[in-house]
Amino acid sequence: MASDIKSASPDRATFVLGTLILVAAVANLNLSVANVALPDIGRAFDASQTQLNLIAVGYSLGLAGTVLYLGALGDRYGRKMLLVTGMALSIPASIVAGFAGNFEVLFLARIVGGISAGLAFPTTLAIITALWAGPARTKAIAMWSAIGGAISALGPIVSGALLEKFHWGSVFFVTLPLALVALICSLVLVPAHVNETTERVDHLGGIVSIVFIGALVLSINFAPVKGSGTLALVLGAIAVVAGIGFFLQQRRAVNPLFDLHVAARPTFWVAAVGGLVVFGSLMGAMFIGQQFLQNVLGYSTLAAGAAIIPAALAMVIVAPRSATMIERYGARVTLLSGYLFVVLGLFVALFLWNESTQYWQVALAYALVGIGVGLAGTPASRSLTGSVPVHRAGMASGTSDLQRDLGGAIMQSILGGILTAGYAKSLGTAISSSPNASEVTPETQAALTKSFSSAEVLAERYPQYADQIMTAAKNAFLDGDTNAYIAAIIIVCAGAAVVTFFYPHRERERVLLAQYAAESDLAAEKSAEKS
Repeated sequence: MASDIKSASPDRATFVLGTLILVAAVANLNLSVANVALPDIGRAFDASQTQLNLIAVGYSLGLAGTVLYLGALGDRYGRKMLLVTGMALSIPASIVAGFAGNFEVLFLARIVGGISAGLAFPTTLAIITALWAGPARTKAIAMWSAIGGAISALGPIVSGALLEKFHWGSVFFVTLPLALVALICSLVLVPAHVNETTERVDHLGGIVSIVFIGALVLSINFAPVKGSGTLALVLGAIAVVAGIGFFLQQRRAVNPLFDLHVAARPTFWVAAVGGLVVFGSLMGAMFIGQQFLQNVLGYSTLAAGAAIIPAALAMVIVAPRSATMIERYGARVTLLSGYLFVVLGLFVALFLWNESTQYWQVALAYALVGIGVGLAGTPASRSLTGSVPVHRAGMASGTSDLQRDLGGAIMQSILGGILTAGYAKSLGTAISSSPNASEVTPETQAALTKSFSSAEVLAERYPQYADQIMTAAKNAFLDGDTNAYIAAIIIVCAGAAVVTFFYPHRERERVLLAQYAAESDLAAEKSAEKS
């Protein structure tokens, strides 16, 4: 039973937890600051919608691709070392992104920034898992989840304010002072070694996992791009082969990177899927929403960033209370409650967001999604960490980050791809049905369908046609994001079905988590005896 699980906290618990939350804040802010700047970046680089998708997804790609491997390295060689290294690397990555002169440099800087987060971010949850136990751990995770999620949502506000007066690159400098403080606090406050393992790391599995995730995300992004079908298929094939190779390697490895025995536990794999969907939904909604607010409604960057405040407030208010809800009703009910609110938020966006949308309709959608993430985030992370032995905390924390970042990368890629295809198709149809269709050259049509930003550039070049161009572009964007929200609703409903049918009910969940905790304690005792 849950009451049988001991509650424990480390010395200077408040300061240690505050440091870990600060590290997570740097990662979360870097994850979200680019979204509000996408229209400005698009105009600066005359970027295609696919290039904008990749800039948005680059950070998630670097993070999601490395968290499992880096989490295992932290388990073996020292979590504090990875924490410090990640914070140190994030500083030059942000500087290069801010001064990038073209799409390629910015995309690579975003990937490197994601890798720096892959070093630091999973380590935060691994250390919480190692230092806290029982209800104290649940509360610590709730605070970590709530504040981290809220900071991620607040990132666009800070970015929007900067973009009112400064170059788009300024958004990537937001985390520099925070990263420096987090680096110093990590060196001073975080324990050097906590329940780490002496087992060898599965380096081959780590490399294959990076190839698998990278190829998967990139294939999704290139799938809707005209003329990139072969590239998307090749990347997809690489992802399939790497995925199969990773599974086989984990079955044969003496010390697997991803323990398939642990992963098969229902409290683990269902929570992993559940978190992937709900966190991905938040990031997908913010990704499309920021472009909608600026492109269609004409919000300033500051107004667009501030529009997310209801989501941040909802997460801060709801997430700590989700810990109480888990203890009373179990993770299954709490997860499903979160899904319900996320779907409601997406329905508001689908049916109420258009050219005449008022702010209360925007705020309502974001608040509902924020409530959903606040409810679902804690049980998803808590179930993962409670299912894994403490000495393999890196696997739990890495998977928890995969929930957020692979979920975000996949959802942003899917929704961005659907938006790209819908926009191009709708605008192409509008051009072909226009009375002046014969006057539109193939080059002009390619520029119009490339992205909303390209349409804006063309409208500035031909002011006599500006109204017609921008009306068609706005309508095409709305057609594309309508398709994207429908897809998001379907994905969230599928995730809810998985939780409904496969996650254990409250009493069974408590028995299983108590059993896993006992097994972890026994393994720790045996390890101590050997040493």
